[in-house]
Amino acid sequence: MSRALKGQNLEVERQLGRIRAGTEDFVGEDELRARLADAMASGRPLRVKLGMDPSTPDLHLGHTITLEKLRVFQELGHTPIFLVGDFTARIGDPTGKKKTRPALDADDVRRNAATYVEQVRKILDVDRAEVRYNSEWMDRMTPGDFVRLCSRYTVARLLERDDFAKRLREGVPISVHELLYPLVQAYDSVALRADVELGGSDQLFNLLVGREIQRDYGQTPQAVLTHPLLVGTDGKEKMSKSVGNTVGITDPPTEMYGRTMSIPDALVPSWIRLLGAGRWDDVLPAASALAEGRGDPFALKQTLAERLVERFHGPEAARQAAAHFRRVIQERQVPEDVPEARVPPQEDGRAGLLDLMRQTLGVSSNAEARRLVRQGAVDLDGQRVEDPGLRLGVGTYLLRAGRRRFIRVRIESD
Repeated sequence: MSRALKGQNLEVERQLGRIRAGTEDFVGEDELRARLADAMASGRPLRVKLGMDPSTPDLHLGHTITLEKLRVFQELGHTPIFLVGDFTARIGDPTGKKKTRPALDADDVRRNAATYVEQVRKILDVDRAEVRYNSEWMDRMTPGDFVRLCSRYTVARLLERDDFAKRLREGVPISVHELLYPLVQAYDSVALRADVELGGSDQLFNLLVGREIQRDYGQTPQAVLTHPLLVGTDGKEKMSKSVGNTVGITDPPTEMYGRTMSIPDALVPSWIRLLGAGRWDDVLPAASALAEGRGDPFALKQTLAERLVERFHGPEAARQAAAHFRRVIQERQVPEDVPEARVPPQEDGRAGLLDLMRQTLGVSSNAEARRLVRQGAVDLDGQRVEDPGLRLGVGTYLLRAGRRRFIRVRIESD
């Protein structure tokens, strides 16, 4: 073996080591090894696809796990493709769903998609990546083209999906458009001529369909890498906007810090392992010890919270967020920078507490506001509120909902 070929083989194995790190499933590893060698010999970088549907306007920490692996491929000299699923979002990914999810209209999808690229820029060098939208080819597809795509896969194979099979057993309806989702995602790989596709472990079925559809279209099947799912702040389900257990990568520093500090102690080791992206090796021994029941979970959680804020907002924001948490949560003091809101009274000269919570604290509904009151999570001028029907006259009040939401409300008549 020549020295050059030996060096190439060593580089292939070095890259595979970085690519393999942290993966849960790696389908087509031997094929990828050969592709890496060809890429080095020809100077053609691999095309690595990661798709995300803009079903909500914000990316959360769970999304960053696969985005970090896309960044690894970029650092290795390959072409990262961030695919915004503006067409597939209108179908709705049925993965893990116990019932048909409501479809989003095109305007909602467009508004959400507009925020994604700037958020991805926090992790990926977007200027050296391909950013694509699957409406580019799906909106141009004729009915005949779509029928030919559907002819390449069987209903029986689609119904092998665990979530579809479970819904069938339980008599829960499956809409026809849900069956089409894996085929459309698979065709994205054909349109992009993907060499590799990344996804969460719950996406394995969809990604494998992509391999089969590529083969039917005369392309070499993509390698598939999946990564573990991040459990959300509730400690039970995967991080998801629909569950409400997320930490968004654009959350304000104090919110990001506080929500991270709220996670169950048992999650800390896995969050450090999954979110560290190979940069937190210094705290991995402490994380391993905590997983074995040794160490100080609170101190390690503080380290985790500070590093997450520093990653997305910078070191000074991390320092201030830690100080805010210590002052407001641990020492139960009022924040130094409480925002103010001016609210006019209603016809009787008063303002209802529930209305104030919705208008000034971002509480989603009266029902949610009542729930917070019942839980003892609402204070007015430092005193716990027990009556959700409370009405306040003209004046200035310090209102708190939960542990971190404060507002100074001024009820002012004209």
